[in-house]
Amino acid sequence: QNRFQSTISTLSSQQNNLASSQSTIRDADFAAETANLSKANILQQAGISVLAQANSQPQQVLKLLQ
Repeated sequence: QNRFQSTISTLSSQQNNLASSQSTIRDADFAAETANLSKANILQQAGISVLAQANSQPQQVLKLLQ
């Protein structure tokens, strides 16, 4: 009977966690989350651009020295 009680307790806990997760997803502010995603994408692209420029500078210096 302890095994059954443990299984029931585990399943109940999982059900509560799932309900909580579903509630969080349903209650999400989609406008704010879309804005956050756009901001993160812009920051990522800006970072990539800065790295590309930083990587090209040593090559440009070498060309000047040749």
